[in-house]
Amino acid sequence: MTPPDYEYLRKLLKDQSGLDLSADKQYLIESRLLPLARKSGLSGIPDLVAKIKAGSSTHTVQVVEAMTTNETFFFRDKVPFEHFRDTIMPEVLKARAARRSVRIWCAAGSTGQEPYSLAMCLKEMGAALAGWRVEIIATDLSQEVLEKSKAGIYSQFEVQRGLPIQMLVKYFKQSGEFWQVNPELRAMVQHRQLNLLHDFSQLGTFDVIFCRNVLIYFDQDTKISIFNRLARLMEADGFLVLGAAETVVGLTDTFKPIPERRGLYRPSGVRAGLAMPKPAMAVGY
Repeated sequence: MTPPDYEYLRKLLKDQSGLDLSADKQYLIESRLLPLARKSGLSGIPDLVAKIKAGSSTHTVQVVEAMTTNETFFFRDKVPFEHFRDTIMPEVLKARAARRSVRIWCAAGSTGQEPYSLAMCLKEMGAALAGWRVEIIATDLSQEVLEKSKAGIYSQFEVQRGLPIQMLVKYFKQSGEFWQVNPELRAMVQHRQLNLLHDFSQLGTFDVIFCRNVLIYFDQDTKISIFNRLARLMEADGFLVLGAAETVVGLTDTFKPIPERRGLYRPSGVRAGLAMPKPAMAVGY
């Protein structure tokens, strides 16, 4: 791959997905796009670039999807799901007792492990949510991963990553070498293709937004733009959950971190008392 081809792909990825690759990441592009080029019957990345320059939208989509990371697993990092169970949902149950509804958005939900982990957490709450309207919206840039999420079918390896055996038995049905999320749980999650670089105001407002492990790939201006637009979609007393390597600090004052709750944020001005964690009772991992 020539330096001009690399620079062209860097700009393409930044414009299309927000992915901000440094100048020394040529090896990453080569490792992901060379197999794609060969699968398309092309001799290498230069031919792939030529196809894109000639206006091939199919190859453009394939390149963007190949380069956007879809690493995920059930109950990833544990702590956000402890926050969800012990801090977020107790607050939501009190604050939304009159309307008895909750809306949750999983931005960059990938192949579904995160939204289904949240759905399992909600199911484990049992009678506390009886009669409530619960919406989980899972979005992603890639239509391919959204289709996998909709199907809810996972390999033995995938269900062994973070998912406890009791939840596997309770919420999945085995089919040969694969496991499928049961229909009731799948029905809790709605799927929509969405690019975080574009307007997402049509999604409506949310009580809880999970936007984890995606902002780390964006430059500072893009992060600020996304944070500010997330704030406009969040209820005044809602919750934002970020990944362990992500923060609003130094970027925007629209959200404030919650002390002693790593990765958990509320819109500025919210000072509600928070529920304290229950003693060590692991749910979901």
